[in-house]
Amino acid sequence: MRKRPSRALVPALAASALFLAAGCSADPGQSSAAARTPDAGVSATSTANSDQPLAVAAAPAAAATSTAVARPGTAGGKARKTSLKVKSYDSHTRRAVISTVAKGTSSPSPTGTPTPAGTTAPGRTAVGDVIASAPAPGAPDGLLAKVTKVIGETADGTEVQTAPTTLDTLLGGDDAKGTVPVDPASFDVERLLPDVKVSWAKTGDIHSGPEGTKVPLGSLRVDVATKVATAEGAPASADASVSGFVQVKPEVDFSYGGGASTAATASTASTGSTASGPGAAYLGVSGDWTSQWALKGRAGATAKPVRLPFAKLHADPVLQVGPIPVVVNLDLTCYFEISGDGRVTVDVEQDLKGDFKAGGTFGTAAGWTPVNESHMDSSPVRTSVTTAGSVKAALGAQASVGLYGAVGVTADLAPYLRGEAAGTATATTPVGSGTKSDVAASGSWALYGGLDLNGTLQIQLAIFGTPVIQHAIPLGTLHREWKLADGKM
Repeated sequence: MRKRPSRALVPALAASALFLAAGCSADPGQSSAAARTPDAGVSATSTANSDQPLAVAAAPAAAATSTAVARPGTAGGKARKTSLKVKSYDSHTRRAVISTVAKGTSSPSPTGTPTPAGTTAPGRTAVGDVIASAPAPGAPDGLLAKVTKVIGETADGTEVQTAPTTLDTLLGGDDAKGTVPVDPASFDVERLLPDVKVSWAKTGDIHSGPEGTKVPLGSLRVDVATKVATAEGAPASADASVSGFVQVKPEVDFSYGGGASTAATASTASTGSTASGPGAAYLGVSGDWTSQWALKGRAGATAKPVRLPFAKLHADPVLQVGPIPVVVNLDLTCYFEISGDGRVTVDVEQDLKGDFKAGGTFGTAAGWTPVNESHMDSSPVRTSVTTAGSVKAALGAQASVGLYGAVGVTADLAPYLRGEAAGTATATTPVGSGTKSDVAASGSWALYGGLDLNGTLQIQLAIFGTPVIQHAIPLGTLHREWKLADGKM
């Protein structure tokens, strides 16, 4: 079973390809303002310069339990790193216990002096605080919440009541954009079939998986070999099987453009309210893809595709967006799928290499729109089709990506093989001749490679602070097909 760790699973690849590497510097004016604000355990030196875009990077190991706090609407209330930590969280009641980490230690240390319910001790969190935390006990997907009530002090820290909130309450008018690889070693793997092997490689000449398996740095590989149901009436020599591997180098794409649109600002001016939400946003998953797989025999296929998952993988990479830990939840389900008429016998294998990108992008004019791209090159390793009929088999992966436990994008990348054969066969034996029958056969066959990429944008993408999506938005289907080989019978 998949384990859900209570600590951050930190992507730390030397091959990180960031779109931005702009640093964040302290703003003296904001530091002074913060000094006049209740401490709340916040380090004023971590305040981002509003004139600089926030850096987006894999969170360092030291930030595996980091927390950021913002106090919207107050002087110096921008998001900052803080010594506050989420000691525990109850997802049913939305209550959290917040403690502080003493300087020079990594362990939370409550003050030990209880205060009356509804009051706040100096240096503690307060009503209105917005908290962003890396994965913590009770919050394995990270926590993004607003404090609505201070219940009181306990032996472990300050107990507070929280409510859901959105990223714009932390990021405000800042800008951030980056692409961060996911550490392949951070994935929890659930094997759904007996003969499934998982391999990965990372910097420092660290490798996991069967001996001799070569995996590029930063890549994750899943091998599978299994028998599939044989078509009814097929000879023993037509036993059906699928084997091969999927290799992916996943990356998380994140961007945020602070500030609501000019039109939105103008529309609220007459009421004196303040426009909120970002002017732009993007969340998606991308990466390099390699697969090599084979289909052999006469599979007992049906007109409706039958999908069989063989491995589920999960990771919670933490992106450090300026001072803010943004927890991304990434799931991958590897599967194969077969459809056809159950009559054709094949022996085919192909190599496939390329890349993919799937996600949702937001703009104030168009709202949320899909991003759906893939570029693949394939080559047949062997091809053979006998008898008339058709078959289609895919070896693919379904990915979902979200923030703080809210799935925002699902994408299904399914490279496939398709074979078809058509023809006739006749046999004649002269009456009374006692001679062997004459057999004549004619027909043609063809093999095709292809890929389908589709998915949906989910309502939870509103976690950016954008208008709520009223219903799931299809990514649209990206479909490509090319001929691998053909011939005559």
